[in-house]
Amino acid sequence: MKQDVLALVESKAQGFSKGQKLIAQYLTESYDKAAFMTANRLAKTVGVSESTVVRFAMELGYDGYPSMQKAMQEMVVNRLTSVQRMEVATDRIGNQDILSMVLQSDMDKLRKTGETVDRGEFQAAVDAILGARRIYIIGVRSVAPLANFLGYYLNYMFDNVQIVTDGGTSAMFEKIVGAQDGDAVVAFSFPRYSTSTAKGAQYCRSTGATVIGITDSRLSPLGQNCDHVLLAKSDMVSLVDSLVAPLSVINALIVALSTKRQQELSQTFNQLERLWEEYNVYEKRGDGQ
Repeated sequence: MKQDVLALVESKAQGFSKGQKLIAQYLTESYDKAAFMTANRLAKTVGVSESTVVRFAMELGYDGYPSMQKAMQEMVVNRLTSVQRMEVATDRIGNQDILSMVLQSDMDKLRKTGETVDRGEFQAAVDAILGARRIYIIGVRSVAPLANFLGYYLNYMFDNVQIVTDGGTSAMFEKIVGAQDGDAVVAFSFPRYSTSTAKGAQYCRSTGATVIGITDSRLSPLGQNCDHVLLAKSDMVSLVDSLVAPLSVINALIVALSTKRQQELSQTFNQLERLWEEYNVYEKRGDGQ
């Protein structure tokens, strides 16, 4: 269902029962908290029965409460301020073991990413990078480490890699102004989506460059401006979003590219190993270590 949940609530408000109006009021005023409540908890918070909550979801056109909750979560994830994200995270964590909760959440994201990422799109991304004249990697703000990580390894394989991590729109365009047909652009964007990344991707695509987006939805601002989209889950609502799944997709890209550039990489690393040894770049393992 594409329509915003709150817009649905407003459009159907006239036909709500007394209990449903209480739910509607709470959703309107506290959607950031309601989106992560179970049906039972929402019912208790509002002061209605759980069955009333379920009927409310169906009244909006959903097949049940889980569907409405998912739609609410998708809606709010890009609306929440940093303060709201911390409040929601604290509320969700409660007395749970934080380490176990976060590790389990990350494992769930990896599993879901493995189920949803399109293998054809992945191969198309690999082919586009392999055949590119120049490669631009765009990742600003919290996803800048992803861009730097991918760029670090691609610099071993290709001669013309440009890493763009400056979040300012003006600075970004100064670095991607030369993008053209025959180039490949890899861009990262996750909630809260950076406007400069979407604008940069849109510009690069208009020049004829092939744009590869690594994001959480084809309908995200970046996803709508890409030739190929690699979906990776990153929907933990807290001050820090999980980048485990996107990083795993990057690892897969690097491995796939390295298998195609094996001969060139062997020559590069043979030369580097000699230099590293000569200039003591790495600590040497002592006897018995």
